[in-house]
Amino acid sequence: MDITDVRIRNISDDNKLKAIVSVTFDDEFVVHDIKIIEGQSGLFIAMPSRKMSEGDYRDIAHPLTSETRNRIKNAILEKYDGVSHAGGVFA
Repeated sequence: MDITDVRIRNISDDNKLKAIVSVTFDDEFVVHDIKIIEGQSGLFIAMPSRKMSEGDYRDIAHPLTSETRNRIKNAILEKYDGVSHAGGVFA
């Protein structure tokens, strides 16, 4: 499965949430609301999730292997880096 599009929808430098992202796979399937978050060790991605009745959060969609997670993370952060260095212009 190839990542065919990464869209950065919002960029904010005001808090730990840096951007909201949509990723398209094979021009056929899209996952919205992936978050780029600034953590203590740098940027990381958080997959879309919802709050459960117990108060914890559970991913709605997520990769099954660490290899796939890394491919998605690298594609997102590469695009984010390009957008943030271009002055926040969405591409």
